Order: sequence, then C-alpha cells, then structure tokens
Amino acid sequence: MTTPKGISAQVFADGLAEMRSAVGADWVFTSQEDLHTYRDFYSVLWDEPDERVASAAVAPASVEEVQAVVRAANARGIPVYPISTGRNLGYGGAAPVYSGSVVIDLKRMNRIIDVDEGNASCLVEPGVSYFDMYRHLQETGSKLWLDVPDPGWGSMVGNALDSGGGYTAAPYRGHFEAQCGIEAVLGDGELFRTGMGALPGSETWQQYKMGIGPSLDGLFRQSSLGVVTKMGFWLFPQPEAYLSASIDLQRFEDVEPLVDLFNELEYGNIFNGMPSITSPVLTRGNPMMFQPVPEPEVMNRMVEETGLPAWRATAGFYGPEKVIRAQWEYMRDRFSAQFQNVTFKENQFVKLPLSAEDMQKVSKARFGVPSLEIFSVGSNGFGDFNPSDGHIWFSAIIPRTGKGLVEANRVMRRECARLGIPLFMFSPAVTCWTRSFVLFAAVPVYKDGRNKELRDNVQEIIRICAQHGWGEYRCPPAFQDAVMDSYSFNNNILRRVNERIKDALDPNGIISAGRYGVWPKHLRGGRG
Repeated sequence: MTTPKGISAQVFADGLAEMRSAVGADWVFTSQEDLHTYRDFYSVLWDEPDERVASAAVAPASVEEVQAVVRAANARGIPVYPISTGRNLGYGGAAPVYSGSVVIDLKRMNRIIDVDEGNASCLVEPGVSYFDMYRHLQETGSKLWLDVPDPGWGSMVGNALDSGGGYTAAPYRGHFEAQCGIEAVLGDGELFRTGMGALPGSETWQQYKMGIGPSLDGLFRQSSLGVVTKMGFWLFPQPEAYLSASIDLQRFEDVEPLVDLFNELEYGNIFNGMPSITSPVLTRGNPMMFQPVPEPEVMNRMVEETGLPAWRATAGFYGPEKVIRAQWEYMRDRFSAQFQNVTFKENQFVKLPLSAEDMQKVSKARFGVPSLEIFSVGSNGFGDFNPSDGHIWFSAIIPRTGKGLVEANRVMRRECARLGIPLFMFSPAVTCWTRSFVLFAAVPVYKDGRNKELRDNVQEIIRICAQHGWGEYRCPPAFQDAVMDSYSFNNNILRRVNERIKDALDPNGIISAGRYGVWPKHLRGGRG
C-alpha cells in the first residue's frame, strides 16, 4: 500500500483504521484496482513519476462521517483531497493535486435537501448530479429550471466550486455566482456555514448570501480550506417562451461595434439568454472548427467570394412571448440604424414547457436539460490531433471587446502554431459570464512521451497570455502553480494572502494541498 510522503506506514494504517470505523470498511479503498478510479484519465503526467495519484480513498455518507474522517487525518497530518463526483474532465478529474493524498469521495452524499418553489432555490449535497436534480424537478412537477454545463453527469456543487458555467439566463449560468449558502467541514473537523446559515433557525439561507460581516463564500471556490458538504443554488423559474435570433454582418471592421452594442443590450437586459459571436466565413465546412482571424482585407475578400457573413451574433430571449418579441424588434432597430447590409434571422421560437417533439430539436443545455451529448462532438476527431487520449482545457479570461476577441485569437493561434501545440477552438470566445469573454481551447493529451514537450509548451502559452493580461480562470493541476504565478501583482500578493488564510484555517495543511497554487507551510518550496 502506498503511503503519503512523510507519513509512516503505521500512522497511515492507524488513520485508515479510524476512517473505517467512521464510514464502514466497505467505503475505504486501498487496492490498486479501486484507486485506478481516482486517476486523471486526461493527465499530462500519465504513468510518469510525477503523476498525481491517491494513496487511498474514503466515501463518507454524512456530514458527521466527513467530520470524523477529517479529524482522523488532521490528528496525523494525513493529506486529504475532497471531490464531489470527480467528473472534472480536462481539469484534473478525480485525482488529487498533491500525490499521495487520501481522496474524500462525496458521491454517497447525494440528498436533495430542499427545493423551494417560491424562492426558486434548492439546497443539495455534493453527490447530487445535474441528472439527479433534473429528474427530481421533473418527478415533482416543479416549475424551476437548472442551469447545466455541457456534460450533465457531474456534481452541482463540484462544478460550482470550480467555477463552471452553463447556457441559460445571465443570473444562473455562472454556477458559483448562482450559489447561495455553503456548509463546510474545516481542517480541524469543525462545521461552518456561510451567510444566513450562521444564524440558528434561519429561514433565509438560500435567499441572502452575505449574512453579517465579511462574505466568506468565496473562500471555498477553487479552495483548499474545507470540505463542502451542502450548497444552496438559485434556480431559474420556467419562462413562458424562448426565442433565438441572429444578426449577420458583412465586414471585418464590424466586430468592434458589434461587441459594443451586444454588450450594451445584454447589460441592459434587452436580451437575457447566452449570446454567441462567431464567423460563418471562418467556419465554413466545419461549424465547430474556428479558423484563425485573417487581416481585414483578406476576410472581406473571403466574404465577397463565398457570400458568407463575416460575423454572426446570436442572442437568446427568455420570457413572455410579447415581451421577448418586442425586445427582438428593438434589437433589430438598433442594429439597422448602426450597420450596413445587416440581415436578421429568427432561428427558433419555443413555447414552454418543452414538448417531447421539441426536446428532439433543441439544444438541451439552453433549456436546463442535462445530457452527455457533448461527447459526440469529438467522435469524428478534431483534425490532426485525433486520435488522442483526451484533452486538457486552456481557459483564459479575455476582454469583452471586438479588439480583445481578435487579438486573443490571433496570439493564441500564432503562438500555438510556433510551439507545435495542436489546438481545437470551439468559437472566437465563450460568454458564460456576462462581463467577460473566455477563450476556450482544447489541447490533446497522450499516454506517451509527447506529454513532456506539451507541458513545457503549455507553460510557455500561460506566460505569453499573462504578458497580454489574459489569465486562466481554471486549469488542470499540472499547471495550477504556473497560473497562480502569473497573478503576480505586488510580488504575488494574491498567493501570499491565500497562504495566510490557509495557515490560519488549516494549520496542519491537510486539505487539498497545492490546489490552485496554494500550499501549506510544510510543503512550500520543495513540495515536501
């Protein structure tokens, strides 16, 4: 049996014995076969000495059992790594950041504790998947919607804690922003609640985030400060109808005023569904593959030769039919007044709730319906890097401007080509969050020697993006130190403050050591 670095076999065995007494012998896993489940199958360190692997795993079924497991670990300095369901593909999966940690697998904590129709909220445990919640809402006849990420098999809590996003209306598609109320077990086993949950008998835990004093929910986002055991979410009341409509523009130069006007209209709630901006002329032949942005005269010539628009902006509207049709009419008026040769198209109008026939025609995620359809996207390969053994995500926050969109795509394409990094980009930018763009790129990984060069090159891309002011908001464990390094204002004060908080709340440094570049005292520098 593998033991964590610096922990003797006897101390480790004693800790596991105490955990078994808390959760039951069947729910502590130490065999290689069982621990294979907790590998990152998209790891850029696969089968190398530095691959992040678990020494054991334990699956508690209640808050009390989580507390007992954490206390057993804390008393002996055994590192632990909590996961909700471990479905974080492309960002680390179920594997710990610090190799040798005991994974605390919270999949058995799968209770939907409360759904409040009037307040449009819920309270769940970390083992609740999007499928679980969707099924519950359907079976109870609820009029509430989820906001879901691409694959619906993951945990609501886990996705929010890693800042996942979805596709419906603006207040809900940033999943951590839509949370309200967290319960967590701290490093010493104490139970902590944020916001109104700190008030005994509170009836407003999922209604008001802040409570009194500093708001501490953010301490648990991408964090190593506790094991989250409950989380509340705001849900989306089912609207009367949905409308998707698009606007086509013909010139390269239209991109900057396009983004400016789109921002104004979304920020002013003229439309509330997730927008997208793409380029039909740059995706011709493969709507999923976005080509490099050429110089203006080249792109304009391509538009003339193909008859395809330079840019297509698509907006979604949720609400009463009369209202959303009036909003769409207003958008058409604004674009007609500002742009030449603009064309409009109503792509889809749906009355809600969805019929069985509608369900076969719509993009399910835009209606809060979880699925696994995203995995079919790559079934035919993404070009030169197929077949690969998976992918990692490169996810940089870039300015929500036309200039930012074009520059980020050009720099990313140019530098990845120079370094020989195969790249698949879904679109010029993604708009999960209303005030920024996210440049999402899938980078293939392999279970052979190619990963060493890939790691070095991705580290270089992180540095290049940082030089332009573009920082990743989320990344796989192999790059979390490098990304945290890039947030370097005032001699990396962000990391240093995080370390102070870590030392105060988890002085033995047992929880999620190294997660997002925050290491406990005894592992700083040499990492143990």
